[in-house]
Amino acid sequence: MVNSCRKLIFNIFIGFYYSAISLPQICICFQFSTPSMDQLNQNPGTFPVATNGDPFPWRELRLPNTVFPLHYDLVVHPNLTSLNFVASEKIEVVVREATQFIILHSKDLEILSATLHSKEDFRYMAPGKKLTVLSYPAHHQIALLVPEKLTADLRYYVTIDFQAKLADGFEGFYKSTYRTLGGETRIVAVTDFEPTEARMAFPCFDEPLFKANFSIKIRRESRHIALSNMPKVKTIALEGGLLEDHFETTVKMSTYLVAFIVCDFTSVSGTSSSGVKVSIYAAPDKRDQTHYALETSLKLLDFYENYFDINYPLPKLDLVAIPDFGSGAMENWGLITYRETSLLFDPQTSSALDKLWVTKVIAHELAHQWFGNLVTMEWWNDIWLNEGFATYMELISINATYPELQFDDYFLNVCFEVIKRDSLNSTRPISNQAETPTQIQEMFDAVSYNKGACILNMLKDFLSEEKFQKGIIHYLKKFKYRNAKNNHLWSSLSNSCSEGDFVSGGFCYSDSKMAGSTPTLLGENVEVKEMMTNWILQKGIPLVVVKQEGHLLRLQQERFLTGISQEDPEWKVLQERYLWHIPLTYSVSSSDLIHRHILKSKTDTLHLPENFSWVKFNVNSNGYYIVHYEGCGWDQFITQLNQNHTLLRPKERIGLIHDAFQLVSAGRLTLDKALDLTRYLHHETSIPALLKGLHYLKSFYHMMDRRNISDVTENLKRYLLQYFKPVIDTQSWTDDGSVWDRTLRSTILMLACDLSHAPCIQKATELFSQWIESGGKINLPTDVLETVYSVGAKTTAGWNYLLEQYELSRSGAEKDKILYALSKSKLREKLRKLIELGMDGKVIKTQELPTLLYMIARNPEGQQLAWNFVRENWTQLLKKFELGSFAMRTIISGTTSQFSSEDELQEVKLFFESRKAQGSHLDIFQTVLETISKNIKWLEKNLPTLRTWLLVSI
Repeated sequence: MVNSCRKLIFNIFIGFYYSAISLPQICICFQFSTPSMDQLNQNPGTFPVATNGDPFPWRELRLPNTVFPLHYDLVVHPNLTSLNFVASEKIEVVVREATQFIILHSKDLEILSATLHSKEDFRYMAPGKKLTVLSYPAHHQIALLVPEKLTADLRYYVTIDFQAKLADGFEGFYKSTYRTLGGETRIVAVTDFEPTEARMAFPCFDEPLFKANFSIKIRRESRHIALSNMPKVKTIALEGGLLEDHFETTVKMSTYLVAFIVCDFTSVSGTSSSGVKVSIYAAPDKRDQTHYALETSLKLLDFYENYFDINYPLPKLDLVAIPDFGSGAMENWGLITYRETSLLFDPQTSSALDKLWVTKVIAHELAHQWFGNLVTMEWWNDIWLNEGFATYMELISINATYPELQFDDYFLNVCFEVIKRDSLNSTRPISNQAETPTQIQEMFDAVSYNKGACILNMLKDFLSEEKFQKGIIHYLKKFKYRNAKNNHLWSSLSNSCSEGDFVSGGFCYSDSKMAGSTPTLLGENVEVKEMMTNWILQKGIPLVVVKQEGHLLRLQQERFLTGISQEDPEWKVLQERYLWHIPLTYSVSSSDLIHRHILKSKTDTLHLPENFSWVKFNVNSNGYYIVHYEGCGWDQFITQLNQNHTLLRPKERIGLIHDAFQLVSAGRLTLDKALDLTRYLHHETSIPALLKGLHYLKSFYHMMDRRNISDVTENLKRYLLQYFKPVIDTQSWTDDGSVWDRTLRSTILMLACDLSHAPCIQKATELFSQWIESGGKINLPTDVLETVYSVGAKTTAGWNYLLEQYELSRSGAEKDKILYALSKSKLREKLRKLIELGMDGKVIKTQELPTLLYMIARNPEGQQLAWNFVRENWTQLLKKFELGSFAMRTIISGTTSQFSSEDELQEVKLFFESRKAQGSHLDIFQTVLETISKNIKWLEKNLPTLRTWLLVSI
């Protein structure tokens, strides 16, 4: 799954920066005592109460392990006129332990009847036994009470008839709408089950461990088509003109991967090298935007089959653009669903970054067909095994298939984004306990996705790419169609060393192709687990402190924390028991050789024989750690960058800039030192490094602007326009150049116009006028569209025209750019109108509301407006978005995390405390409060320094 607002974060930051039926072979890691009916009758007060007042025979959130599903036969008939559905299912189960009840998940479903059949019932055409159904909505569970105990080791068949409304939100089996070119509104019925919403579509064992095969039949009208995980086998005609599509039985899989859609979409198709039919589906008037996705999917599918040495196991793969979709995409096996902006590409309105985003999301979801679908985590605490791997595989697959996109440089943002979260005390371990649906939803965050990917990339660099690939192939082949956990992965990666890789002493050396790299000691198949356990089960990120004493390097590791300085009383307590095995890489000024060392203790010493003026740790920024150079270390880098920055690798220059400003937030480096590190940028030859420095300078400008610190705002404006004038002046208003040329153009021109640079405003106004005069028909360069629209939105007439075009546009990419421009208005009544339209969901779809609030809150005129709206409409927002969902977390953090005053902190804190009293407790609350406190401390400590530095610099 790709999260819904990650495109916004990605684009903004990059703009600144750059099986046969059988008993499942599974490990049961939970053992709950199953009560008997006698216990239930004798002690009813110790059990929950069902909706009918009877005791409910199960207390736990997790299902008992007494009954396992083997096969579901599911028939679903959604009515796209009445917006409800009727359905029936037959579940073949095997009984592990004698019991008098079966516990299933069911949420918002009306159970009409339930019947139990034995094999003998079917053999002799017996009617079966009617089951009593008890419901316990608090746990989304139903209990099927059987008249006689089910016998262990036998198979039974449970038949259930049920009905429900198509859901209004973005979970379960829900309705989506789109408007045709003729203005007609059409309905689509679509599923989205991850993590715990399959229970909203059919009663089921809705946990990842309970894998089964699914045979699905969908009833529909002739004007629609039906899609599911597997290819359609046949269609039969029913009474009343209905058609019933029968789909092939699926491979063994978890319930959250089941999917079905009823729609009137059209498609384009192609065939992969191994014979898999790949199709891209979209609303009929958007078929012309599906071609890039088809090309990309075919290319990436071929790559993954070769890379994993495992063929894609299904005969077809459909990718579908859904008009209303809560996340960015969902990896349903064989039927991947996407938000339109994550799949469709319009050459007339999609920019270079839009193309990169679509490629990235397709790569992510296709990787899931192996990581997550073929091998699934045992429980949601290890969702990183799905999401971290899929995020990491974006890097590997895009580098191989689309080298011109230069994704390797963009991947740094994956780590930088999560470091901001991971350096707060409120962060969490990658593998974290999660039981309730809300807690499970909270696991789908930057820690699972980004940190998971970053530590995998670090481990790949440590083991070598070849051995890492061998290890994951071993992991996938060993656990295919099964469930796995962390230790299974570490074991597979340890065993990636073949017998020939070992030398005397029992050690496996990493690939030493890089000149001068020293062999890495893996240990006797235990080193990977020993090293990686701390990275998975321990929260936070390490700081490596380096102090040079002649030829000696004194190393020290500690937990890196921003917002809490060494002088704060809680700092020492927060450092206790934190220790990582850090695979360090470093190089020195006098050589290109890359050295390696594992830092396992709090302190260590390295002896370097050669003479050098500086030593740089974390070569190519492959490691997930921050480095601080004590003494004159930072001064040495400032000098080197000013004299000849090319002696340091481009990614290392980016890493230096990033670490320096993070250290400022932690109180370990003065702001003027970090700013001095950026003075060389007018000589910088690497666009990603240039944009990294610009990112911080621009963020300071916006911080000062939001706080209305006018003198610093004006001086920052002058400095930026003066310092980056040569770069601004050389930009063309075209789509020419490499992906990085185009990214620079988009970023620098938007900055120049935001700073009211006259030539920029003049050119953007001219292009906007031409666009209006053509009735919105002429094609402007895609990389400057957002800038042109933003300048055009400054006038009331321009803003109104853009809103009209927003409603008419067929391109999601263009809609995103228009919405961003509209959110930058300085007129609060315009911003209020946008929020009202987002809540209404007709002109601006409800799925855009979290992004819209995020953008408005970054507008100085809209920050308080957006926050007030969230406070006043909390209950209504919870009706639209699930508590704990990425959308709701985006709304909370997006409207509060820019606050930087004590009054704002207390206001937010009071609101959160009232929500906790109402039972709404989210980890994001603490993260936001910590972020605001950090902002306050940053301003108090660094505002005078920033003011002085600017006075000297302009």
